[in-house]
Amino acid sequence: MEINFHILLHLKTMDGHESFGKFCMGHDREAADNMFHQLKGNSNVTDQCGLCLEFIEMHDNLPYNIRLLSCTLDQLAENVKIITKETFKRFAV
Repeated sequence: MEINFHILLHLKTMDGHESFGKFCMGHDREAADNMFHQLKGNSNVTDQCGLCLEFIEMHDNLPYNIRLLSCTLDQLAENVKIITKETFKRFAV
């Protein structure tokens, strides 16, 4: 069974939430979980949240929600910086 971890970015629109970004975190649950715990935001997510980060586990192309965070635009910018930096550290030679 193929297991991968992803962070999805969602934006609230008039029609609901739209996905606008996706980070592939690889196969290592511990590394992906550690990275998600570094992210800024609020774990109290409601339908009114404008920006959301969704940490998911994919099993054979089926998504399973692990954790959600709502965030501000400034927090999103910081989170993208954290994800990029941590990904670079993991995969850079």
